[in-house]
Amino acid sequence: MLTVRFSPLRRFLFKAIAAIAITGAGTGLAFAQAKPKILRIGSTAPGHLKFILAQQDRWLDKEFAKDGIKVELVTFTGGGSEATTALATGAIEVAYTGSNPALRVAASGADVMLIGLSSFVRSGGSWIVVKKDSPPKTLADLKGKKVAYLTGTVRHSNFSKALKSIGLTVSDVEGLNLAFEASGPALLRGDIDAIVESDITAAKLVDSGEARVLYDTGTHPEWSVPNVISVNGAFARKYPDIVTRLLKVDLAIAGWADTHPEETIKTFVDATKSSEKTVRQTYRDGPFYQDPRLTDEALASLRGEEAFMASAGLLKGKVDYDKWVDKSFVEAAYKQAAAFQ
Repeated sequence: MLTVRFSPLRRFLFKAIAAIAITGAGTGLAFAQAKPKILRIGSTAPGHLKFILAQQDRWLDKEFAKDGIKVELVTFTGGGSEATTALATGAIEVAYTGSNPALRVAASGADVMLIGLSSFVRSGGSWIVVKKDSPPKTLADLKGKKVAYLTGTVRHSNFSKALKSIGLTVSDVEGLNLAFEASGPALLRGDIDAIVESDITAAKLVDSGEARVLYDTGTHPEWSVPNVISVNGAFARKYPDIVTRLLKVDLAIAGWADTHPEETIKTFVDATKSSEKTVRQTYRDGPFYQDPRLTDEALASLRGEEAFMASAGLLKGKVDYDKWVDKSFVEAAYKQAAAFQ
């Protein structure tokens, strides 16, 4: 299994390959294949939990090696929007992302399908973090201040919800589209006033004593929305069995995590360089909530998030759930897993 990080050059090459494929299809050069030669699976860097476990123990390699299918795991440092763009254009076949990028690409009318959940954790959330000795004491104190977060992400949405709760919007702050690799150092230098990050990531600064939590969106579990697994629609229609088998592996990884909690936490902490204390707090209830099944609760949560995004100006278009959601793959994966047991 090859693991890569997505770069501008790689993005250019993927687009070129996609263009050649489209041209070939138009001239009759394309032909149906029983199996793909490669399966490219993306995740926002450093990766969702099951994605990381798949990297560690080569779960997907073991499933598809007998078919001669090469598995490539791709991490996107630019956030979920970069991953879903790659998915929609065919640069990757499957993506593990937050709900917001997935909803946006679905609302755009792109040929993508929601096939499962990456996770649905009710505890944890986003932290709004300031430098330890900085003046802001409340959310209201951030009005007019420089706040960094990746636009279009769950953190963006959580920040919007937090501001809305006190009568403000993201337009009341100077938002900067920065990943943690840039925003963390900028905060400590005093170049910006606050950052919005996942609790597990932001804890690196808090645990070191360099920063403090101004606001924890985890105090609002009703804001929790599942992370999702999406597939390129053309790929799913051409290779439905491959998609089902991938979800069967995903289901097996989810079960393994719950029965091996210490190994799971260690692997996740090592891969993400996260605070072990915060990781344990996030999963304090015991299970890791990695079940891929598309439950009614999860879909209702996604519909609610879509409505919020639209009202907050974070979404263009409208999601067609009949076209976007396809439970058949994960349901087939469950049947295969049950038959195997």
